Amino acid sequence: QVQLVESGGGLVQAGGSLRLSCAASGNIASINAMGWYRQAPGKQRELVATITSRGSTNYVDSVKGRFTISRDNAKKTVYLQMNSLKPEDTAVYYCNADIADWRDFTLRAYWGQGTQVTVSS
Repeated sequence: QVQLVESGGGLVQAGGSLRLSCAASGNIASINAMGWYRQAPGKQRELVATITSRGSTNYVDSVKGRFTISRDNAKKTVYLQMNSLKPEDTAVYYCNADIADWRDFTLRAYWGQGTQVTVSS
């Protein structure tokens, strides 16, 4: 079974920093794109940042210049460094990855369980 396990959320004051991690484990043959999404109370889940297997990145406009996504392919882990946090960044952050396992090599989207990020003003 493929799993994504997130860590690194918490409570931080505005202007502070947090680093989220998401590790993939299980019967993994390959990992394509990885990314982070977030969902604030009463809002739809939105894309925050993505990174391809070759390292190309994409960010939602509201986090450009503040957040950095990276990955360690050997560790099957994606990171989200969040700096200059704002109260509007408060949300549950979810890891996402397109993974092919050894059963049939079909790419499937997997999600982590989510980690809470709360930014106080």
